[in-house]
Amino acid sequence: MLEVRETGDMATAQTKYIFITGGVLSGLGKGITAASLGAILKARGYSVNIMKCDPYLNTDAGTLNPAEHGEVFVTADGAETDLDLGHYERFLDAELTRGSSVMNGQIYTQLIADERAGKYLGKTVQVIPHVTDAIQESILKTGKGYDIHIVEIGGTVGDYESLPNLDALRQFRHRVGVENVVCGHVVYLPYLDASKELKTKPAQNTVRDLQGAGVATDVIFARAEHEVEEKVLRKISLFCNLDREAIVALPTANSVYEVPLALESSGIADYLCKQLGLSKRKPDLQTWRHLTKTIADPAKPPVRIGVVAKYMDHEDTYMSVTEAIRAAAWSLGRKPEVVWVDAQKIEKDGAAAHLRDLAGIIVPGGFGSRGVEGKIAAAAYAREHQIPYLGLCLGLQVAVIAAARAVGLKDANTMEINPKGKHSVIALMDSQRNVVDKGGTMRLGDYPCKLMKGSKAATAYGKDLIKERHRHRFEFNNDYRDRLEADGLHIVGTSPDGKLVEVVELADHPFYVASQFHPEFTSRPSRPNPLFAAFMQASI
Repeated sequence: MLEVRETGDMATAQTKYIFITGGVLSGLGKGITAASLGAILKARGYSVNIMKCDPYLNTDAGTLNPAEHGEVFVTADGAETDLDLGHYERFLDAELTRGSSVMNGQIYTQLIADERAGKYLGKTVQVIPHVTDAIQESILKTGKGYDIHIVEIGGTVGDYESLPNLDALRQFRHRVGVENVVCGHVVYLPYLDASKELKTKPAQNTVRDLQGAGVATDVIFARAEHEVEEKVLRKISLFCNLDREAIVALPTANSVYEVPLALESSGIADYLCKQLGLSKRKPDLQTWRHLTKTIADPAKPPVRIGVVAKYMDHEDTYMSVTEAIRAAAWSLGRKPEVVWVDAQKIEKDGAAAHLRDLAGIIVPGGFGSRGVEGKIAAAAYAREHQIPYLGLCLGLQVAVIAAARAVGLKDANTMEINPKGKHSVIALMDSQRNVVDKGGTMRLGDYPCKLMKGSKAATAYGKDLIKERHRHRFEFNNDYRDRLEADGLHIVGTSPDGKLVEVVELADHPFYVASQFHPEFTSRPSRPNPLFAAFMQASI
């Protein structure tokens, strides 16, 4: 049973907290680990929330370079966040809020504003206690009302910028009671080919570094590129002064969706429940078992889907898109083969050289002029050759440009690329005309969309009023609506007042649908977004 703690005149259930830190090196999969823990604890019937505390001095992820940090994931309430929130939503099948993404830049911005407003009454404003208190308050606020709240601390132990977050964690254990907090640490076990063994010394050192920051490790998740033998786990247990049950081996899996079941088979969920004083419950993991069985089925025929991209340095830039493609393919018993197509190479070689052998084409979102002509060419090629096409945000805009050029508006373009162009079929939104600061000022988060009955989009969703997430500054220019509709581009989705174009289609095409919103953000591994599912069905 959950502990009950007296708070004033009310007795409230005490939230239990699980912190996830990382050591040795970055990119180990803290987010997947945290999300997977949340999944198996939620499968036990506990209410689980999750958040990420990033040490960066950015205010949000919206202005970070996607080639370095991966995609910007947008929450329903309009926060631009780290891609790990996408993992959280997909694994927990939950809709998170801006409270689940806290960057130190937000913390410092608010503290400085408060200091300028005189709220500290002349006190010296310092990292301790003011910054660390603010971090703790954000954790308490986001976790309020949940049985379990999981907090991933971004960065790697040893990074200077992470020190305030680690000290906030140190203090937090005493603030809510050490019996209500567990600290999990994700480490890496390098493999030496010369001696054919995994080395544990880096893991030992990072646990020691964490201890030096005042944070005791309770659980270790040992990531490795090879199978981890029992003797290695016992060695970590011995040198890090932890129960053997507290050491979990996480060798690289064939699919990230195998990680929850790997954690479950390790027994770590029951161990955590015991450490936190929670009752032991039997998990319902039937959905996860079915999903992993489907993914692993070798008999699935493949389906090749091309993603016409411009950020080619980092596949994580399109994480939600690729996961939505995979979910749609799995739901139809197919093996997804994602083919990355560089939009700039289309500009150089022509669309046919890169797109002719694909079952379907997706053009995802993006910003700036680089590669846009290649994306326009991809949209035109899919249109002309009857290849299923799904456009996402910029993918809608290039589809509109391709349609305009096909009917004689040869210099049609987006105002983003050519502000003084003769035919700006994509123009700046009215709400964006006087925007100066670029961060957090786009049309962001959930907005309703009214779909035309009988359209492919309405058929896919099974209803004519939907809600999806947005991230854009530019929109379909209404001055061209009548002209383009008369020439065959059907506007089948708009804002409820009819002013903003949300979805366009071609009627005489197997599947040519483009949305101004981002349906990939609401796709789930066992329940693909309807647009992706319909696109995949047409591609098959």
